[in-house]
Amino acid sequence: MKNLLNKELRLSSHLLSYLFLFFSIMALIPGYPILVSAFFVCFGLFQTFQNGRETNDILYSALLPIDKKDVVKARYIFVCLIQIIAFILMAVLTALRMTFFANATPYANNAMMNSNPVFLAWTLLIFALFNTLFVGLFYKTAYKFGKPFIAFIVASMLTICVAEVSHHLPGLEFLNTSDRLPLQFMLMFFALVIFVFATIISCRIAQRNFDLLDL
Repeated sequence: MKNLLNKELRLSSHLLSYLFLFFSIMALIPGYPILVSAFFVCFGLFQTFQNGRETNDILYSALLPIDKKDVVKARYIFVCLIQIIAFILMAVLTALRMTFFANATPYANNAMMNSNPVFLAWTLLIFALFNTLFVGLFYKTAYKFGKPFIAFIVASMLTICVAEVSHHLPGLEFLNTSDRLPLQFMLMFFALVIFVFATIISCRIAQRNFDLLDL
């Protein structure tokens, strides 16, 4: 598995999967739907899947003297590593926004979502959608990625819309502030649980589908 993961990181991955980590900086942009940053991180990962199809990386990996299920597992680990790095970057920027820039006028008067634990929770949910709807469905064929990615786009855009609307609803204003932090961290922890379980279940289903696939 170590060698297979090394192949994912050095050979199979597309450069944009790493470069799009810089979109995490969008977490500090006021007056902008900052959850789009999570979508762009996933879009960078999409480039690795597209590049892998064009270079027949899936077929090459399946022909190696390894269990076919490990091919899927290594790709899931790679995807999660990129998402974890992006999440850590966003978390650091969120901490800066809530401390050093806590009283900055652009954030105080921001009608859009501010970076806080709730923003990080929504980010985890978008990552979970990518792992489930795109990565999971991709391994039904290990070739076609159009419909899975469209499904992810629709689901993630709807999630972003719900996230931006929710903090304007009566009684939910705290979702866009630094108030009631214990509740906000609870929501983030709940989203983390969803991310972990959704990814694990999706990976197991994808492994089963790929194992039965005749390449």
